[in-house]
Amino acid sequence: MFIEPDFGRKHESKKNETGWIEIVCGSMFSGKTEELIRRLTRAQIANLKVEIFKPATDTRYHDTKVVSHDRKEIRSTPVQFANDILLLASDCDLVGIDEAQFFDHEIVDVAVKLANNGKRVIIAGLDMDYLARPFEPMNDLMAVAEFVTKTHAICMNCGSIASYTFRLDDSNQKVVLGEKDIYEARCRRCYNLGMEVKRKNRSS
Repeated sequence: MFIEPDFGRKHESKKNETGWIEIVCGSMFSGKTEELIRRLTRAQIANLKVEIFKPATDTRYHDTKVVSHDRKEIRSTPVQFANDILLLASDCDLVGIDEAQFFDHEIVDVAVKLANNGKRVIIAGLDMDYLARPFEPMNDLMAVAEFVTKTHAICMNCGSIASYTFRLDDSNQKVVLGEKDIYEARCRRCYNLGMEVKRKNRSS
């Protein structure tokens, strides 16, 4: 269930005069990008000038568009560096950023500067990595945001509410692009069971 900030709805039909940051976070397959697209589309319907960005490295579904796992999509601008967003979003009312965990820590300063300039900033990203640790810089973005929405998936193992991203392969790289071929959404219990199996396999 998504609860969009009342403050955001109240000002959806006119230019934001104060600026704020909204974070949509959760595990993979939890609907983060779908919720981001929903909020951005509503703002476009309200005739706000919207600019949308994503990391240039994320080409899983499309080179330029932001695309959710259920294939909803919206046009976007791929950028290599977070600071590029400041230049490209100077003349807009609302800034959307997808997969923020793939940017370096500069994205935090960028988001704050955009909000300080009176822009509504909506950011989506993973809150935890495959080891269930805070996924920087998302943890710092949540700290400076006015609104944080945590989305939940369905555990692909047992059907419970899932908040964890379980990596199926044995790679130890922090960032590995992939979908259901590499990752599963899991509840706490199934995630811990899976990690225990991995530990036993490595020690055997």
